[in-house]
Amino acid sequence: MGYDNDDMEKLREPLGEIALCGLPLALEAMGERWSFMILRAAFNGVRHFEDFLEALGIARNILSNRLSRLVEAGILKREHCADDRRRIEYRLTPKGLDLLPAMLALRQWGEKWQLGVPSNPVLCDARDGKPIAPIGIHAHDNRVLSPADLMWRDRAELDAEERESVVRKIP
Repeated sequence: MGYDNDDMEKLREPLGEIALCGLPLALEAMGERWSFMILRAAFNGVRHFEDFLEALGIARNILSNRLSRLVEAGILKREHCADDRRRIEYRLTPKGLDLLPAMLALRQWGEKWQLGVPSNPVLCDARDGKPIAPIGIHAHDNRVLSPADLMWRDRAELDAEERESVVRKIP
C-alpha cells in the first residue's frame, strides 16, 4: 500500500481527548518491549515462569514484574497447573487473545521496515498451509482501505443513524 503524508493529513482526530482514546490505554496495559515479548511467547504456548525465563533470556525480576502487570491488566491469567497444584501457569485471556492482530501487524511492520525481509517461521492458515495476508484496515464489507479512504465521525452521530435505520426496518 502506497500512501503519503497528504493522505494522513486529511485524517484528523481531536488529539486533546487522550482520555477518550484507546491507544494510550492499550500502551499503558502492555507497558514496554518485554511485555510484547512475553505476549509473543504466550501466543507460542509458553506458560510457566521458568519457560518464559529460558525462552526470552529476561531477568527474573523484570519477568515477575511484567507478568504481574499483564495479569493485572487482564491480558494473562494465573492458574494452578492441573498436574501439579504448586506450579502456576500463565494463560492468555480473551482480552489477551484479542491482541493477536495487533501483534501480527507490528511483526509485519518490523519485517517490512526494520528487517527488510520476511522472518522465519512464517505464520500460515492451518486450513491450507498458505501464509496469512498482510494485516490491513478493512471496511465493514471487507474492502481493503488506505488512509485516504478513512474519516473520523462522532459516535453520537453514528448511534443516531443506527437507531434510525432500526426504526425504518420495523414494520
